[in-house]
Amino acid sequence: MNKTTRRGFALGLGATGLLAACGNGVGSDGGSRIDARVQSTLDHMYDRYPGTRELAAQSKGMLVMPLVTEVGLGLGGAYGRGALMVGRSVVDYYSATSASAGLQIGAQQFSHVLFFMTERALGDFRRAPGWAAGADVEYAVNDRGEMLRAETTTSLSPVIAVVFAQTGLRVGATLEGTKYSRIIP
Repeated sequence: MNKTTRRGFALGLGATGLLAACGNGVGSDGGSRIDARVQSTLDHMYDRYPGTRELAAQSKGMLVMPLVTEVGLGLGGAYGRGALMVGRSVVDYYSATSASAGLQIGAQQFSHVLFFMTERALGDFRRAPGWAAGADVEYAVNDRGEMLRAETTTSLSPVIAVVFAQTGLRVGATLEGTKYSRIIP
């Protein structure tokens, strides 16, 4: 006869949690997959919006999010993974998450790059345990085929967002309220 006790149940739940943690991706090829997607995303952005090369050259660092998936039906959310680059080197990996509520329906995917134009903006981002995009992010381009130029007014913003490669049936892509957190892929 097998009798389940509270203690046995609690130990079973704890063991399940520990077993789930074994699949956390440490030691996996997740980093190399993200690196390949980041490079592909940058190549596409530079090809489609040549002015972003100048932004990249002027920036102190870039957070490249190759694919963010956003869905909503009353309540909504978004998730993506990417990498922070300083110069040509990947220095950290990040996830982007957001939640929303309101009149919304649909799903979309898009790519975006955050250009950190000052050392302070980059430092604040890297030191924060979780950084939320807010009103200090300036949008430089949308996916309507407009040309981007790194003009003086744009390059004075501490953080510039370039959102592109939108697909899906949802209007608009905004990063406001998106939280970026460092991850281990």
